[in-house]
Amino acid sequence: MASGLIALLDDIAGIAKLAASSLDDVTGAAAKASSKAAGVVIDDAAVTPRYVVGLTPDRELPIIWKIALGSLRNKLLFLLPAAIAISAFAPWALTPLLMMGGSYLCFEAAEKLFEAMSGQHDEPIEDLAEIADPTALEDRQVSGAIRTDFILSGEIMAIALSSVSTVPLWEQALVLAVVSVLITAGVYGAVAFIVKMDDIGLHMAQQPSSFNQTVGRGLVNTMPVLMRALSVIGTAAMLWVGGGIIVHGLEVFGLAAIPDTLHHLAAAAGAVTGPLHAVTEWLVTALGSGIVGLIVGGVIVAVLHKFKH
Repeated sequence: MASGLIALLDDIAGIAKLAASSLDDVTGAAAKASSKAAGVVIDDAAVTPRYVVGLTPDRELPIIWKIALGSLRNKLLFLLPAAIAISAFAPWALTPLLMMGGSYLCFEAAEKLFEAMSGQHDEPIEDLAEIADPTALEDRQVSGAIRTDFILSGEIMAIALSSVSTVPLWEQALVLAVVSVLITAGVYGAVAFIVKMDDIGLHMAQQPSSFNQTVGRGLVNTMPVLMRALSVIGTAAMLWVGGGIIVHGLEVFGLAAIPDTLHHLAAAAGAVTGPLHAVTEWLVTALGSGIVGLIVGGVIVAVLHKFKH
């Protein structure tokens, strides 16, 4: 009896160790997948704050909460099952889908650059002040943000899936669920801080302490600079990530001329810089991927504008 109990305890200990090891694997894979999706995450954080424009300050955080819940619902109820189904029944489709998503990212970034340089916008900006009903305004902003989030979340999930496509399906599902929760919390936590940063700064600027006043004015003045910086970083990150996805896809399909050229350029630059070779190789690869992304996105923008005219 005692030996049977000891054997049972040994089995339980072994199972516990296996579970802990699996949890470590899931956590590591989720961190890796989240880092790969960084470009889309930055753009998501840069885009979302505009959906609270025109709303009263007391409604900003509740609206962001609604958008965050909608984003999590997008990921967990729709995109995660779709991703697992693709992985289980059509894994061959993952690379083409990723390349389509990467092309979309390149298009979005190139479109932003085109609009910035030409001053043109595809659609007129609606005057939100014309919507008199506050509830209707909130519903409009929330639904628009959730629709935009669905596209960005789809690309995030596809990138995450590509990072764990070789592990068992249950582990893929766990990793994607963890990525969904972590990225949603990170993005919308950052968005909430960005949106309320000017209110926090204004409150601090009204305090009697000179230190609080200085910090408060600094926060208020930093807000527009931060938004512009996020927009620039998000655009660059989309070109880098989208171009990198396309380059990798070309390599998978045996079209290795561009991937090999980037690899050789990065290796040559790294050899010149000695101790900084790893950083240099990464920078050259990222720059090359960004150039590829800009070319792909520019071609798509040109074609769409040609058809539009």
